[in-house]
Amino acid sequence: MNVSVETLGPCRKLLRVEVPVERVTKAFDEVTGKYVRNAQLPGFRPGKAPRHLVSKNFESRIQEDTKQQLFQESYREAAEGQKLRIITTLGMEEQSFGRGQPFGFTVTLEHAPDFELPSYKGIPARREVALVTDADVDRALEVLREQQVKYNEVTRPAQTGDVAVVNYTGTCEGKPLTDFNPTARGLTEKKDTWMLLAENFFIPGFTEQLAGAEAGSKRTVRVTFPPNFVITELVGKEGVYEVEVTSIREKELPALDDAFAKAFGAPDLEQLKQGVRRDLQNEANFKSKRAVRDQLVKHLLEPMNFDLPESVLSTETRNLVYNIVNENQQRGVPKEAIEEKKGEIFQGAQTTARSRVKAAFVLNRIAEQEKITVEREELARRITQLAQQNNMDPEKMVKVIRERNGFPEIQQEILTSKVLDFLELNAQIEEVPAAAPAA
Repeated sequence: MNVSVETLGPCRKLLRVEVPVERVTKAFDEVTGKYVRNAQLPGFRPGKAPRHLVSKNFESRIQEDTKQQLFQESYREAAEGQKLRIITTLGMEEQSFGRGQPFGFTVTLEHAPDFELPSYKGIPARREVALVTDADVDRALEVLREQQVKYNEVTRPAQTGDVAVVNYTGTCEGKPLTDFNPTARGLTEKKDTWMLLAENFFIPGFTEQLAGAEAGSKRTVRVTFPPNFVITELVGKEGVYEVEVTSIREKELPALDDAFAKAFGAPDLEQLKQGVRRDLQNEANFKSKRAVRDQLVKHLLEPMNFDLPESVLSTETRNLVYNIVNENQQRGVPKEAIEEKKGEIFQGAQTTARSRVKAAFVLNRIAEQEKITVEREELARRITQLAQQNNMDPEKMVKVIRERNGFPEIQQEILTSKVLDFLELNAQIEEVPAAAPAA
């Protein structure tokens, strides 16, 4: 079998293969024999029809099956012989094929990048050892209290910490804000919107000017749009808002007692505190572990520079762009605002995708070197976890994953985790006290 390889670009090659006529003839004989054993022709019992009649009646199918068999076998052999780690076949072109002829074809393919693995054992890293304090628990309990806050309507003037329910219309230079940017509809006019009297809520300096206002009163609020404002056309300009206050609401937090604890499924306050402490410690341990793994991957990748397959990079970039856009839409960001930032979104996604794809190739090569694999039991456990997280029967979960062709992704996720476990186990880790948490 004649094989040659031509480089077309980074991680892209043209593979030329010519299968000799003797092998083609043998393949034709094998495939024809299968048809003879199973053919049903008028006047003959199944499998008893003469070979020449079978060939005549099924020639087109015999030719197609022979071609497929030869292509699959010779393509695999050629790739192995040239030590090509094929990622995807971009196209196949037939050069010659038929009885009494060699089978010649070319394949355009993308392959995994070529690189030398750096030393990956004994990588230095620092692990922050965090111990949850009583103050941490108290802060977490305050967050839980905020989840059950009530805002009771009051008749007194508004003060810091209250919520003013208002109707407003905004202008700039005497024109509606939508004249500067059509996406500024929510900034231009709104009714029955809740404004928390706190620093930098809504537009910096806005809600502070509502202090002392009473229900039924009206105020003119003037603000200067800050340098990092989302509507860039308004940056540095003065906005004028006519505000009608419809009601004032006072914040009421629940008492920190056993009744409060029961609302979160704990028998009493002490048990709730213990549960919160456990959750915080688990979260701290998880962050510490993730930080160590980030250091290990960064140490591995920094000195490495190699080309990446364009198809893999494009797919990862596209997935990241989709996720970013979807998250922004869920946050309520207008479609027009997302469209304006599409260049920045794509650039950021492409940078992240390049790092992820590069890391995946390096970690997979380490898995190959260390013979780290994913067992069926590990895949089954992960599917069971996913089913539990989604309140779904495991069999139904399997069906959903199969429909989305999601098994390779789950398998890759498990493999990556196992390789990171291996790197962490073999790293030189220095334990250091955790930095003080930000306020």
